[in-house]
Amino acid sequence: MNAIVNVVLAVQMLTALAMIGLILIQHGKGADMGAAFGSGSSGSLFGASGSANFLSRTTAVLAAVFFVATLALAYFGNARPASSGSVLESPAAAVPAGAPAGVASDAAAAPAVPASGAAQIPTK
Repeated sequence: MNAIVNVVLAVQMLTALAMIGLILIQHGKGADMGAAFGSGSSGSLFGASGSANFLSRTTAVLAAVFFVATLALAYFGNARPASSGSVLESPAAAVPAGAPAGVASDAAAAPAVPASGAAQIPTK
């Protein structure tokens, strides 16, 4: 399951970067007026209006792939098992049933160390 999430995340990141690049390459609506006065876009690789159609269709396809990848990541994020291995999410440790209620634990029965950290020397 973890491998699938990593693949979907990689697909989402690559489509996001490709969409950013394609959107930056595209011309705005105001660029058509410059093309009418001979800016030379008719001699481009895709023709006069072919690049706009190709870039806009490719951007739409990448947006759809990005949307599907986002939905898949949301689904996998909510479908994870309840125990994630976190100490904070695990229940508190239960006291064993065989231990009597009045017996102190090992940590409480240990002798106290002075605050200074030095051991006290017994006097006569």
